[in-house]
Amino acid sequence: MEIPGASSGCQGGCLTCSDYNGCLSCKPRLFIFLERNGMRQIGVCLPSCPSGFYGTRSPDRNTCTKCRPECDSCFNKNLCMRCRAGYYLHLGKCQESCPEGLVCSDTQRECVPKCPADCDACLINDTCTRCRPGLYLLLGKCHHVCPDEFEPNDKLMECSLQVHCAVGEWGEWSPCSRSGKTCGFKWGEETRTREVVQFPSAYGKPCPPIWEKKECVLKRRRCPGQGKGRKGERRGERRNQDNRRDKDSQGEGRRERKKDRERERGEAGDQEDSENRNKTEQRRRRGQNRDPVVSPEGGGPAQ
Repeated sequence: MEIPGASSGCQGGCLTCSDYNGCLSCKPRLFIFLERNGMRQIGVCLPSCPSGFYGTRSPDRNTCTKCRPECDSCFNKNLCMRCRAGYYLHLGKCQESCPEGLVCSDTQRECVPKCPADCDACLINDTCTRCRPGLYLLLGKCHHVCPDEFEPNDKLMECSLQVHCAVGEWGEWSPCSRSGKTCGFKWGEETRTREVVQFPSAYGKPCPPIWEKKECVLKRRRCPGQGKGRKGERRGERRNQDNRRDKDSQGEGRRERKKDRERERGEAGDQEDSENRNKTEQRRRRGQNRDPVVSPEGGGPAQ
């Protein structure tokens, strides 16, 4: 059947169309939607209805129907999915207030359960999204102390799962050595190490030892170029000891000779002092013998 005013050059999913009114009918499974353009409406064909409308299907025509005024998006005329600002969704209806036991959420535009006392913000089913200061969030609940196997994260104010240290397998034992040598000694040491695969968190189990050693017997007792081995070393040590003893004896002899010279100088000085005292005494006596004899009468010197 021909439609008056219809055009045969339709595009954009139209089955039939008009130059003035746009699409008049759509291809199968598409919805016809009337867009307002001034005083007229222009039909377009869409795979789904825009926000604020819901689609209804019939054998003859699939159309987009407007949601209720308080509903921003809906599934049908009785089931709203999101409310407009100032309304709150509860059981598919948009209401200006929530029933008892529920509170209005401006963010979700829904009626949600009242948050627990320790919770600063929450979602449906009492799921906390932010705790009050000093508390730690874990799986939608607030905790004063984090449970076992969890540790506090003071930056995020959350309980984080503890991370324990993990180490790899031990490596091979090193060659037996001592002081960096593999010869010249009877006993040495062998060492081995292992790597840290996972470092622990602040409260996780610390790492076990990653280095260990054990005593071992060196296979080579002598090093190349040592001659006759320990006997030559012992003879060299004895020569060094003899040389040290000789030097000590020479030093002791020098000290004794020095002491003897000091004693001799001291005795010579004492003898010289004694001789000087004797000479002084003799000069004093000779001077007394040369003094004049005075006469008893008080006259001049005796004749």
